[in-house]
Amino acid sequence: MKAIQTLLACALLAVSAAVGQSLPDLGDVSQGDMTPFQERRLGESIMLEVRADSSYSDDTEVTDYLNAIGYKLVGASTDSRQEFNFFLMVDPQVNAFALPGGFVGINSGLMLTAQSESELAGVMSHEIGHVVQRHFARMLSAQKDTQLVALAGLAIAILAARSNSQVSQAAMIGTQAGSVQSSLNFTRANEQEADRVGFQILEKGGFDTSAMAIFFERMLNATRFYQTAAPAYLRTHPLTTSRISDMQNRAQNLPYRQVPDSLEFQLMRAKLKAGQDGPAESVKFFEESLKERKYLSEAASRFGLIEALARSRDYVRAAKELQILRKSLPLHPAIETLAARLSVATGDIGGALRVYREALRNFPGYRALVYNYADALLRVNQPEEALKLIESRLPYSVSDYRLYQLQAKAYAALNKGMQQHRALAEANFRLGNVRTAIEQLLLAQKAGDGDFYLQSSVDARLRELRALDKDNKKDGRK
Repeated sequence: MKAIQTLLACALLAVSAAVGQSLPDLGDVSQGDMTPFQERRLGESIMLEVRADSSYSDDTEVTDYLNAIGYKLVGASTDSRQEFNFFLMVDPQVNAFALPGGFVGINSGLMLTAQSESELAGVMSHEIGHVVQRHFARMLSAQKDTQLVALAGLAIAILAARSNSQVSQAAMIGTQAGSVQSSLNFTRANEQEADRVGFQILEKGGFDTSAMAIFFERMLNATRFYQTAAPAYLRTHPLTTSRISDMQNRAQNLPYRQVPDSLEFQLMRAKLKAGQDGPAESVKFFEESLKERKYLSEAASRFGLIEALARSRDYVRAAKELQILRKSLPLHPAIETLAARLSVATGDIGGALRVYREALRNFPGYRALVYNYADALLRVNQPEEALKLIESRLPYSVSDYRLYQLQAKAYAALNKGMQQHRALAEANFRLGNVRTAIEQLLLAQKAGDGDFYLQSSVDARLRELRALDKDNKKDGRK
């Protein structure tokens, strides 16, 4: 209880800070419906805190996989008219959660517990259902006295509920925002609506519709063993037998559809599993999996073994296992990325560069290859080549903050301070940190090593961001 009280005290401080600095000025949402723009801004503000969480992961490969599945589902929804962002939390708790504005978090524990890709897609479609039905906007608009403090309490409650429902309740009580509690109850009342919409999305997305009920039923049955320490998913998504029966009835009324898992699903699960436990434990797990043939995919188990061996720094054996893996599968970008990473780890940067160049010819859009190749070029003091690579991708990925961060590193290596800070400004802007972006542009101005045209560009961008910041004085995008 003492730990909860300590965390609550921190939460209250966060609320106070949020009122003055972190949450955006959404206006008086009690006067009308919360607009999609307001909802997105609230989500972006909460995401600033999520990204600061130690469990937040920007693993490019897993994130891209989640967004590929997510957008396949979003594309199957007739109600979606907004941007979505799917992201990974490295957390063993079985959970997923939707935030205002289309941000959907997936815990690594959920990916590892899902026994098929359709089960994972079923949970994701349920979260998409919450978003497209605008449950956050509806529950906030229903509160006639909703104020910024209540929104701050809601943000804390959402984040705390990911792993500890007691802390979530304490945060809600501590803010004395009774409307937050009723809002969360309102959300629970809409779980069935998210089921219905999510089921339709899952079916239209081409996945096995029976997987949705199978996963939820397995979670419900697990409560018999967990008792009070139920999985986080059940605490944040209360389940009932009637909800599961409804899903089962819907699935039975459709033709049976057997949907095989993608190789990407198996590879990303193996990657997460390899990083979940200690290196020695992970190696042992995959060794036994391969020896006893206890796997859904032999290739994925070997991929996980190589990841675990790399963590154990047993690079000689990892290289041998990689040769076996490459012979068993057609060329695959995740395997080529792993191969290049092994070369870097053993000091063979030249070999890594050759793998990256060849792999990018076959998979030019695979972001992990682009990032890692640029980083490898910077390691061998080839910033000009790194810049060529980055700038060839920027026109097609203007919202990619990672490219701007790499661009800044390349300019720093070339001692081009103004361009370095301008690139960092663009990276921060795309992360929602407007004020930090302004600070970087001020540093760019002071660098004084650019020509007239570059200086004019920096000045114009600074005016633009200052105007944006002025329009949103309480905006949380730092």
